[in-house]
Amino acid sequence: MSATVAGQPRRAWSLVGRAWDRLSVYLPIILMGVIALGTYWLARNTPSLAVVEAPRPPTHDPDTIMRRFSVKTFDPAGRLKSEVHGSEARHFPDTDTVEIDQPRIRSLNAQGDLTAATAQRALSNADGSEVQLFGNAVVTRTPAAAGGPPRAPLEFRGEFLHAFLDAERLVSNKPVELRRGDDRFTGDSLQYDNINRVLVLEGRVRGSIAARQGG
Repeated sequence: MSATVAGQPRRAWSLVGRAWDRLSVYLPIILMGVIALGTYWLARNTPSLAVVEAPRPPTHDPDTIMRRFSVKTFDPAGRLKSEVHGSEARHFPDTDTVEIDQPRIRSLNAQGDLTAATAQRALSNADGSEVQLFGNAVVTRTPAAAGGPPRAPLEFRGEFLHAFLDAERLVSNKPVELRRGDDRFTGDSLQYDNINRVLVLEGRVRGSIAARQGG
């Protein structure tokens, strides 16, 4: 009886030893599985940082298109400063310019002189103070009536005219025609400063002045 009882602990320890040996074989695999599960859990529950993308440079594609539009601007006193009509306008963010089809532009200075412009196409800067006119361009300046005799409008024609409306300047590196009443002048290039009353025609300059009738 005592021998049987004494042998039982030895068999039990023998079973435990064999179980531990088997377990030790699979322990690395079990530990790797636990680590993998822990890593997966951390990856799922750790808040991710937002990826900040580098700003893309603007492309020469229009971001705004207007059709059959009319835009008016006013001075601080509420008087009409300029008015632009067109069949279509496209804004390009890379150059901050507006391209206008069939433009019709009116601009008034502080003295009330009116500048009107038409063309097949126009390219304006963001605030409309600088406008390039392409194709059958016509710019007409009509002085405001100041109590004296009315003055004839001054008209410029050409395939390209570059108007600086705020500075009241008009330039062109293409042939132009100048009309004032019945007088006609042509040249290969033009520089006109309305504020300083300076007009320069260069290149092959030709002109004709109508005879004035006596009183």
